[in-house]
Amino acid sequence: MPRLKQVSRAEADESVLPYYDLLFGDRDPVAEPGTATGTPGDWWTTYALVPAIFKHATSHFGMFGMFSDTAVSTLAGDVRELGILRAGYTAGSQFVFSQHCKAARRNGLAEEKIAAIAEWPASDAYSPDERVLLGYVDCLVLERGRVSDGLFAALKKILSDEDILEFTYHVVGYVNHATICRALKLEFDNVPERIAEVPAPEGGELTADWAGKAWDD
Repeated sequence: MPRLKQVSRAEADESVLPYYDLLFGDRDPVAEPGTATGTPGDWWTTYALVPAIFKHATSHFGMFGMFSDTAVSTLAGDVRELGILRAGYTAGSQFVFSQHCKAARRNGLAEEKIAAIAEWPASDAYSPDERVLLGYVDCLVLERGRVSDGLFAALKKILSDEDILEFTYHVVGYVNHATICRALKLEFDNVPERIAEVPAPEGGELTADWAGKAWDD
């Protein structure tokens, strides 16, 4: 289960309640978890511990029209979701990746591009411009923001400075969500640690003598 306590409807700050209403109806999301997309919903009930953090996070979503009738984003939705999708996958968050597969479809990203996100360097599903975007995402996530001048020059040929800033903000913002979800075991990232020793079969483990012989040979 999540590593932090969750905030029930009765305990929630007034600023949080409109989101509870939209996501959970009149249910208490702690006593009766579950959202329309099949998630437990404990991202919301955990972030609600600190209303200022809850507000900051949901304000980010509002940039592209989530929980709002008016999006302030100028960045194309399929471009944004391509970046977030790769970020979720590369940052190792099942929750971010799974949710943004759905968001990518809603924003017109082709199914073949969603399916190939894990192996994009070896896939011909993407246009040259999309490959630049994906390469930039990998620099943001895997290189922690270290981007070559050549790649950035290619990026500037396809996005305005304003859109580059927004694309960068969304990608890094969702790496933040991915990291928090894994650390606090929220939503689909509430899974056991899979990197652990696998025991050798009974009687199959090398003894000290065997180990020495192996090195001698």
